[in-house]
Formats: sequence, structure tokens, C-alpha cells
Amino acid sequence: MLSLFDETPDYPLSLLPHDGTALYYGKVFSKQESDFYYDYLFHQIPWEHDEAMIFGKLILTKRKVAWFGEKAFEYTYSKRTKYAKYWTPELLELKKKCEEVTGETYNSCLLNLYHDGSEGMAYHSDGETDLKKHGAIASLTFGAERKFLFKHKTTKEKVEIFLEQGSLLVMKGTTQDYWLHRLPPSTKVKTPRVNLTFRTIED
Repeated sequence: MLSLFDETPDYPLSLLPHDGTALYYGKVFSKQESDFYYDYLFHQIPWEHDEAMIFGKLILTKRKVAWFGEKAFEYTYSKRTKYAKYWTPELLELKKKCEEVTGETYNSCLLNLYHDGSEGMAYHSDGETDLKKHGAIASLTFGAERKFLFKHKTTKEKVEIFLEQGSLLVMKGTTQDYWLHRLPPSTKVKTPRVNLTFRTIED
């Protein structure tokens, strides 16, 4: 297990040894800004339970989601289709910040609300056909700090990092082709985390 987090990191941290690019920029918002956005996102976003078709059965997750974009994009995963709501002013501010830091552009955002450490995400890659191939995905964290893991699909190498409140992680290039990622559950985390993944839908 390769852990990339030290006392005085030189940002952005390049996380993956090969077969893709994942950059961790650390905290890109002040504590005051992070607290403001966390409060806004937690209370004002129209959260809904996520849905997935598993072995022909419709499953509702404890984790909640929301989907926004520059128009009513369709986005299909786990055999369920979602339709994007239009940006709020606050989400546009966050999108602009991600674009300024990363030099990329994004036209949509999938938001996840994890109520505590019992809720996570299994290993997966974001390879949906709706997404721009090898496009950048910018991931913002507000709220609880959580461990995040990468695992190479072939070599099974693992990389872990702790995503801090107000931090930015970007995955791009061939990362989704060769690496899986997950948010493991944790009994130590008692508070919510809001995660925003800005991405580009091609329609």
C-alpha cells in the first residue's frame, strides 16, 4: 500500500505511479469558505436517495445524490438514468474554482452526500459512455475527512490518500481505464461528507 500524505506536501501531489493521472491539490478553500459551502450544500441541495438495479431489483442507497449541469443532461449508471437540474449560483462558483485550479472545463456535476462513515462506495471506475473519454473529473470534499483508495485493475497496486475538508482531487487521462477507486467505510467517521464530482458529458 502506497500512502501519499506527508507533513509538508508539495501540491499538487501526483498520486498514480503509471497508467493515468490523479492530482491532489489539498485544501483549495479556506476553513470559512469550506464551512459556508458545506452548510449550503447540506441544507439547500435537493438530495435524493441513489437508485441502482442489482440482479433485477431496484435498490435505494442510504447515500444521497443530486445531479446538476448546464442543461438537462441524461446520465446513466447502474442501469438508472438521471436528468440534470440547472446550476445554482453556488455550484457555478465551485465549478469556476475547479476550472481555475485545474485548467480544465466541466459542464456537469454529480453530488454525493454520505451521512457518516458507515456509507461509502465500492471499487469502480467512472467509464460511463456519457462521459467525455479520458476527460478530467474534479472531486471536491466538504465536511468529514475520508480515506480514498485507488487500485490498479491488473497489478492490484493500491494508493491511498485522505481527502480533507475543502480539498480538490482530479482524475484524468487513462486513469479510468486502468484504475478503480473507492471510498471505504469507517467506524471512526461520525459526521457527514459532501462530495462534488465535476465532469464533462458529451451528448
